[in-house]
This record gives sequence, structure tokens and C-alpha cells, in this order.
Amino acid sequence: MSQLNERQRRWLAALEANRLGHGGTQRMHEVTGLDINTICRGRRELAEDLVNCPAGRIRVGGGGRKPLEKK
Repeated sequence: MSQLNERQRRWLAALEANRLGHGGTQRMHEVTGLDINTICRGRRELAEDLVNCPAGRIRVGGGGRKPLEKK
């Protein structure tokens, strides 16, 4: 898991949680240390066939600090 980026970690944890079935999310939270909401987000993304995930980016654009020029 240490070699994966944050999106890949989320998907792997979600995939294993789905495989484990009932209680899988909690178990993967305990094993990986990922937040439960992060694992649930990965499960939603996998269920939607990764349609809303940008291809070339790890995170969705638009976040973060605004440039100083705009202030």
C-alpha cells in the first residue's frame, strides 16, 4: 500500500472491503488506518465504474490555496 497513490489505496481498500462483506469496511479501517469515509468513497467510486474520476489527476481540480495575484 505504501507504493500506491491515495486514489489507488482507496480503491484497493474498497475492493477488499467488498470482498470481506459485512464488517469489511471496519476491518479495512483497522488494517490500513484509512478513514471509514475514505473507504466508503472508494466503494462508491467502484460501484459507479469510476465514471466521475478524472483520468490524469489524483484529486479533482479547483481546490487548494488561490494564487496571490487574485488577492
